[in-house]
Amino acid sequence: MAVSSTWTATVEGVAIAFESIRANKVRAALTILGIAIGVFVVVAISSVINGINKGIVADIESAGPNTFFLSRNPVGNFEACDGTDDTCKWRRNPRFTLNDAAYLRLVPSLREVNARIQTQVPVKYRNRELPGVQVTGSNVGWLDIDGGDIVAGRNYTAAEDQAGAMVVVLNVAGTKQLFGDADPLDRTILVRNVPMRVIGVYKETLNLFGSADDVKLWIPIATAVRSLNSDTRWIGIAVRPHEGVTREQAIDDVTAALRARRGLRPSQENNFYVITQDKIKESFEQVTGIFWIVMLSLSAVGLLVGGVGVVAIMMISVTERTREIGVRKALGATKGVIRWQFLVEATTLTALGATLGLAIGWIIAVIVRSAFPVPAEVPAWAVAASLGGSCITGILFGLIPALRASRLDPVVALRFE
Repeated sequence: MAVSSTWTATVEGVAIAFESIRANKVRAALTILGIAIGVFVVVAISSVINGINKGIVADIESAGPNTFFLSRNPVGNFEACDGTDDTCKWRRNPRFTLNDAAYLRLVPSLREVNARIQTQVPVKYRNRELPGVQVTGSNVGWLDIDGGDIVAGRNYTAAEDQAGAMVVVLNVAGTKQLFGDADPLDRTILVRNVPMRVIGVYKETLNLFGSADDVKLWIPIATAVRSLNSDTRWIGIAVRPHEGVTREQAIDDVTAALRARRGLRPSQENNFYVITQDKIKESFEQVTGIFWIVMLSLSAVGLLVGGVGVVAIMMISVTERTREIGVRKALGATKGVIRWQFLVEATTLTALGATLGLAIGWIIAVIVRSAFPVPAEVPAWAVAASLGGSCITGILFGLIPALRASRLDPVVALRFE
């Protein structure tokens, strides 16, 4: 009997909630909208952050789990820096050079030491010109770091790398934009007005920092320095150890080699930074942490607005149904039954808002996944948290009207006009 009574009160409460929505459209709409905004923020931001984290992990794993990077400046350093040597101490560090990379290749435990430098230049083929194309000057082993495949032609050789040959590997997007359906191999393009021969077509793995339509070129790093006058101040080095060599062992070997090359005494700190994949992920987690704070703040505001609306609507409902409550109490309805009915009504309002917010958040996740290289997905915990949060909001803010209704004196309620 108790279960049957509870079920009847629940169904009745849901039906009355929909009736209240029809009778108080504006207030109900504001309540539902407030809850929907709070839930939407949680679902949308969590899906994007979840996608970004997955994308970052995939990008890092494409370089190999033991790959690490050498940099003049730290990654994830959020300290104040006004451009002076006092606040930006890393500016005193020596810049990496091609000779540094060549020196590290002598370390036995290392499989690949890849120096690279990037620049933006115009690229032209006949009457087709593309401004601001990303050109990466890199050693021959760049495929081991970047992943992806050469789908036509070949990569440049070690001899071409050392000689600074005028050869270029073009990505699929660049091939389409410059040559259309024509075969690009052995054709000559102008890279900052310097003629270079296309020897390969590269299909890259999509990542968070570019799209499939971005045109990119890879050339020997010596070619970038000698022929394109690329700024050597920002040369970076990627290091990959041999199979069977742990990342920690390789880092120790590289650190010892660089300290010896730069003449650092045991008491002196390193004047370079070793950037591991864990450090990169940690830096992104610090950035996404800011988004989590924003998400929680906006969600709390939305739920608060919705909760205030719940109180307003439910108090009106109690007033309008005072005589009905009196009749029900006179017929034997307990305080618990009355209280339960009004809590169900309040929770129904917030549940409608949560459902709307979930639907909008899911649509945003689909749009982001389709338009950007971000594998946005709505995590299950976000759905559970959204529904749970909306129910708790309905219960907390609906409790005051429910208590007021349950405490009405049946004699006074029956006389209410």
